[in-house]
Amino acid sequence: MLKIGDQAPTIDLLDQDGAPFSLKSAKGKNVLVYFYPRADTPGCTTQACGLRDILGEVGDAVIIGISPDKPSALAKFKEKYHLGFTLLSDIEHSVAEAFDVWQEKKNYGKVYMGIVRSAFLIDAKGMLTEVWYKISPKDTPVKLLEALGK
Repeated sequence: MLKIGDQAPTIDLLDQDGAPFSLKSAKGKNVLVYFYPRADTPGCTTQACGLRDILGEVGDAVIIGISPDKPSALAKFKEKYHLGFTLLSDIEHSVAEAFDVWQEKKNYGKVYMGIVRSAFLIDAKGMLTEVWYKISPKDTPVKLLEALGK
């Protein structure tokens, strides 16, 4: 598992519009990268809308959501809830694996691989300043504001 002080893994994925996105494009800014299991599900919607609602309070910090959804599903999710931040498609879950959030999960006796809802705050130099594995949807915006001193 990643820890505070580690270099953030590389992120090069397609965004909700199918355009390439690289974490390098946000260099020089604080970046919240959060991973969620599936767009437009109750917990993921709560988390995304909570972050949308604090966008005006995070200054120049960048928020990026990552899930295994296709770009088209992410575009619908972003438009439906008027999310003002980038959503990235990690269909092959390579970035999720790099952040160690693609893990074995159990639900109603079924065992499968999936996203463990987690968030990471990356500083202007690309280092992890906060690591929140298994974060709750409602805690994500609260923890981000606390970490940014807001």
